[in-house]
Amino acid sequence: MDIKRVAIDAVNETIVMTVVHMDYKGQVAKRINEKMPLATVKGFRKGAVPKDLVEKQYGKGIKQEEVQKVVDLALERFVQSERLNLLGTPLAKVNEDFSWDAEELVFEYEIGLVPNFTLDLDAKNDIVKYVVTADAKLIEGQVERIQKQFGKAIPQEVVAADSDVTGTFTNEEKGINNATTIAADLFKDKATFDLFIGKKAGDVVTVNTKGLFEDDHQLMDVMKVSHDDVHGLDVDVNFTIEAINTAELAELNQELFDKLFGAGTVSSLEELKAKIKEDAETQFAQQADQKLLGDVTEFLIESTKFDLPSEFLKKWLQTVGEKKLSPEEAEVEYARSEKGLRFQLIEGRAMAQSDIKITFEDLKTFTTKNIRQQMAQFGQTNPTDEEVQGIVARVLSNQDEVKRLSDQVVAEKLLELFKEKANPTTKEVTYDEFIAASYGE
Repeated sequence: MDIKRVAIDAVNETIVMTVVHMDYKGQVAKRINEKMPLATVKGFRKGAVPKDLVEKQYGKGIKQEEVQKVVDLALERFVQSERLNLLGTPLAKVNEDFSWDAEELVFEYEIGLVPNFTLDLDAKNDIVKYVVTADAKLIEGQVERIQKQFGKAIPQEVVAADSDVTGTFTNEEKGINNATTIAADLFKDKATFDLFIGKKAGDVVTVNTKGLFEDDHQLMDVMKVSHDDVHGLDVDVNFTIEAINTAELAELNQELFDKLFGAGTVSSLEELKAKIKEDAETQFAQQADQKLLGDVTEFLIESTKFDLPSEFLKKWLQTVGEKKLSPEEAEVEYARSEKGLRFQLIEGRAMAQSDIKITFEDLKTFTTKNIRQQMAQFGQTNPTDEEVQGIVARVLSNQDEVKRLSDQVVAEKLLELFKEKANPTTKEVTYDEFIAASYGE
């Protein structure tokens, strides 16, 4: 057998395989002999069919099967021996002139190669690392929410100015159907809540989304509108009232503090606010890190130029998966996934350049930290090492969990690398300012 690579460009090649009789005749003969005792041909007893008739009836199919086995094995070994770094898998080219009766059987496979490119992690950029602070407004609001949450809800017959109104926002056209609780201070125009005054459970109040809130992004929380739709959304939504309550605020005392944070952790309003600030800023730091990772990702994708075997990949996408895609569907799928593929290649190059490796100890340490955090959320603030390691062992025995957690460890290591290499500008902002910056506004 003769196998060779034919370069088309830097990321596209064809593997050409020429198969001759010697490559498959032994296996075909063996299969024919195995078929002899089982062959059935009209006019002959089973097992007594002459060999030439067996070859005539079954030989062509057996030849095709054995040649394909030879080709598949040779192709796999060739890819390995040439150390080809492929995108997708080889695609057989259709040859309209191909004949199984030819002396030489020529098979061609298209392949797409991982591009060779330079990754400059130190490139000049305008990336900002946000430090998000919890301001007094946010802290006071959280204190009030805690008092409401742990206070006593007093049912009311009709909506009053100090009512908390539970119900569901709906708009069939925009697919809005979200249950929530509203109060007078929710809306940008305080007069909007006047529409609810005097209403009862079962009544429906209609409001328009345009300018409904101080920040249009609140539509995402209150009505679960996607970010793509929030700006300038101008539709009527119905709010069906389901329950009306006023809140008797919980007293800020030691009993409440212990219920929130465990005995003795917080013992005054000032300590409560300090704890709220600490917890909020820890959460904000995680969100800021995700934004930083996203911003670095976008920058590297835009600044790192390389070609992909796009036409090959579009054809390959038509062949994979349970549902075969049409050329048009493959075009759409490629457009949707191209950016992710580019970053996947950039990510791999960054790890190789910086010699980043994921060890089992890395995975175990990361999982242990996650388990302890989750247990703390459910009030288990001081579990034993034996308890934690038992859970870790169970988690890491699941291969799907290992893959998921490994991806998270990689992301964490890359984030630290990007923080170091990208050298972003640090900027301190409030949470509202961070939200505005996150959506480019």
